[in-house]
Amino acid sequence: MAKNDDTFFSSSARELLAAREGFVLADLDPASTPGVMASKKQGEKALADGAPTLDDLQIRLHANSLSGDNRSVLLVLQAMDSAGKGGIVSHVIGTVDPEGVAHTSFKKPTPEELSHDFLWRIRNALPKAGQIGVFDRSHYEDVLIARVRALAAPEVIEHRYELINEFERQITELGTTIVKVMLHISSDEQKARLAARLEREDKLWKYNPGDVDERLLWPAYQEAYQLAIQNTSTEIAPWFVVPANRKWYARAAVQQLLIETMSAFGQGWPSPDYDIEIEKARLAAS
Repeated sequence: MAKNDDTFFSSSARELLAAREGFVLADLDPASTPGVMASKKQGEKALADGAPTLDDLQIRLHANSLSGDNRSVLLVLQAMDSAGKGGIVSHVIGTVDPEGVAHTSFKKPTPEELSHDFLWRIRNALPKAGQIGVFDRSHYEDVLIARVRALAAPEVIEHRYELINEFERQITELGTTIVKVMLHISSDEQKARLAARLEREDKLWKYNPGDVDERLLWPAYQEAYQLAIQNTSTEIAPWFVVPANRKWYARAAVQQLLIETMSAFGQGWPSPDYDIEIEKARLAAS
């Protein structure tokens, strides 16, 4: 198996970044780099060094699924606008075979989706065996923006936490390992990134005037994230909160979370269901 430089992180990223009991979002510095003392250049090198390892793990996941292994991975990405979800998809997930990836970017619910319960469209987008599924936003929108914008009654949102925990327990039992990541960016850094988009012609398409409206609700969103994390960070599906002011760190951290998670599967290469020597002879004679 290809191996990344596992000395880049001082210890397990899963341990460093997990939102344990008593976690307080406001206490985590978005500019910090837990477990890493390195420069941007070193971080970018670590990301490149880790790419073959993640690719190898993804290929093994896919190969074993063809032999009946039902495991899959679901990466849930949640964040304020401009925190770097797209960069994670491009620079981390983009280094593995796209055939093994199921990517879904959840937007405002369609009329059909609104006619079902809030988890309906989520169930329809779950990864198949052998895939890494990526949710750019997710079912958590229904306890984040729904709370901030009062799109549902408080008691409905409280019940949704319970429904989410049960849903994640069910899909975990069916073979999907969930990696939930909140990219934690500061208000000042977000402002700088949004301003930079307005200065570049090739970035104007990424700017949304509505992002400024959401910025005005920053404290409410931070509270909503805190509540979502403390109510849904479970043993089987913990939240990992990744400081995201430094893009290189956030990318390296998410890559490492996936590598550690998938390495724990212990998957080798599946044994062929044919006689290798016979096939060599048949091929030589063809």
